[in-house]
This record gives sequence, C-alpha cells and structure tokens, in this order.
Amino acid sequence: MNVPEPADIAERLEPELRHLVAARTDLSPPVLGAVRDSLNQRRGDTARTADLVGVEVEQRDVTVSDGHTVTVRIYRGGPPPSPAVIYCHSGAFVLGNLDTDHRQCIELARRGRAMVLSVDYRLAPEHPYPAALDDAAAVLGWAARCAAELGIDATSLAVAGSSAGAGLAARLAQLSAAGEAPPVVFQLLHQPVLDDRPTPSKEEFTATPGFDAEAVEWMWRHYGAGATLPDDAVPARAEPLRSLPAALITCSELDPLRDEAIDYALRLMWAGVAAEVHVFAGTCHGFDSLLPDWELSSRLFDMQGAALRRAFLR
Repeated sequence: MNVPEPADIAERLEPELRHLVAARTDLSPPVLGAVRDSLNQRRGDTARTADLVGVEVEQRDVTVSDGHTVTVRIYRGGPPPSPAVIYCHSGAFVLGNLDTDHRQCIELARRGRAMVLSVDYRLAPEHPYPAALDDAAAVLGWAARCAAELGIDATSLAVAGSSAGAGLAARLAQLSAAGEAPPVVFQLLHQPVLDDRPTPSKEEFTATPGFDAEAVEWMWRHYGAGATLPDDAVPARAEPLRSLPAALITCSELDPLRDEAIDYALRLMWAGVAAEVHVFAGTCHGFDSLLPDWELSSRLFDMQGAALRRAFLR
C-alpha cells in the first residue's frame, strides 16, 4: 500500500481543515503530561464560554465499588422523566476530563431532548484497563438505580461517546446485552476506538491531523499498561453481536480508526442489529471538536440528535 504524503492528505481534506494538516497528537510518555495540560486548558476555556440555552447543567459524585469517586456532569435537555444518555469523552484513554466534550454533550442534550450524564472516568496509564470501564459502568448502574431521583425514564437509557469514549460506550452496550449492566436501548458511537488489531486505514494514515497510527499504538499500550489486553477490553473482539442495541456509528474518512468503525457497523447489521453508519468525507479525527461551529459538525450534531429522538420513541 502506498502511504500518502502530507501534501496528499491536505488535498483530500475539506478546505476548512487544511490549516490543521501538520497537527499531531503525541501520546509518547515524555510529553504526555504536557499534552494533557494543553488540552485541558484549551477545552476549559471553550467550556466556560459555551452557550447553555435550553440546557441545565449540574455535577454529582458517584462512588464506584472500590470506593473511588467518579464525578458526573449532568446536562438536562428535556423535562423529567426524560431519556438519558451515559456519555464517555474522547481522549485516547489517556487525555481529557468533563470539559473535553462539553459542547458535544450540550448538543446531544438539546437536540436529543434528553439528559446526558458525562463521566469523568479514570485515565491510563496511571489507571489502566478496566478502571475507565468500571467508572462508566458504575454511572450507568447509578442512573438506572436512581432514575426516579434524577428524573430519568429508566426504560430509555442510551450510551454514547467519542473516540476512546465511544469504545467504552460500545463495551457498556455489550455488558448490557449480556445482562451484566442495566438495559440500554441505543448506542451512539462517534469515531470509535474498537479494535487493537491492524486495519488498512491504520496502515495508510500514519501522518493525519487529529490522530494518526502512531498515536493509536501509544493509546493501546497505555490502556493495557504495556501488557496484552484481554478480549473484554476490545469491543471488536466480542462475539456474538446479535443481541446488542441499535446503533449510530459515525467516522471520518481520513482517520486511522475509520475501518474498525465501518467493520463493526457491518458486523452489527450481519447480526441483525439495526445500525446506521456514516463516513464524513474529507474530514479528520476530531473535526467536530476542532471546528464545532462548522457546517459538517452541525450536520453531525443534527444526525446524532435525530437518532436519539428516534431511539427513545421506539
């Protein structure tokens, strides 16, 4: 396979994204702390100026079985009892906090007319698998258990996430289908991290903005603390898939994670699961965070909101 040069990537990107062609996500240990601090500052600044019209926001703490406390930011976009979405933020399992996908959570709550519960899960490599999944599962269990108190319709729970967070959401859906977590009616996976095995898109996109193949390798290495991950940590290894909830899977054309998203959507459909998949041509990983006010980002938010509304009406 011929690996595209940066100039080729620039030509394939939408014009609005071409100024980002040289941007990289470096997850190597020497710079990981600095990358975290930089991302947290940028997203924190953005979160403080976000438009909250139509959405009420509050924070709660949830205790995990091992005594650890997880902070949850709640976005109320509809009157109680409302459907609820357990949301896991992006960040390659090693970056991010509740500000990382603040805009995305507002859009989901507002356009989906739902409550969104964003999970501040523990990060690798300090807290490798299964810490993040344990935190997300604890919040899902808490939402179901305390539905009346929170103003949630316990029959209308969904899971959602972006990038690594979408991988956690996919595992929550699998746990739910296996009877190991409360019932979930829908899964919304954006640019999901689903498979640690090679794919053509990982081989091709070694120099793409937002995320590239080297960052993917570091991500999985951190998540497993340098050890081989068990099948339970990798959503794409799950079998069978026929009992999973319906899904909307969205991804970017110029993203090393593209093929695993498409493959997972196909496997869901082959298993008889209602699944919609959309590839945003000419975009790179994280385009909706890099340019949240862009036309294609708004189209993504519309698509996600409409999918949630349909799912909660079933």
